[in-house]
Amino acid sequence: MKTVFNDYNNSLDSQDQIICDSLATIIDRELNYTENKIWHSHPVWFIDGNPIVGYSKQKAGIRLMFWSGASFDEDRLTVGTGKFKDASIFYNSVEEISESDLKKWIKKSEEIQWDYKNIVKKKGKLDRLK
Repeated sequence: MKTVFNDYNNSLDSQDQIICDSLATIIDRELNYTENKIWHSHPVWFIDGNPIVGYSKQKAGIRLMFWSGASFDEDRLTVGTGKFKDASIFYNSVEEISESDLKKWIKKSEEIQWDYKNIVKKKGKLDRLK
């Protein structure tokens, strides 16, 4: 895991830190070829400059978000309410994380992508890449 992600995770309380460390470990292992960085103040993984998955601390818990997750057709992911194609799940304990579900969603994030990289250039219009 990148040092900058360690800094983010270590800034959280111990329960949230354990959740984030677990998520980062699994995501790093499955997306080991991708770029990852702190983006909009939280850890995000990118494929060809396009955001794929990230997590952040929110009032409801640790939110794991897939930018193209609305197209995954997964019951456990809650589709965002805005104009974007995101979907997410909240975790409040590490025991809630299903590694098999997470691996399945990561695989789908590689196969199903909307073009967030060029959303500003296209004036808010999202096109499907894959």
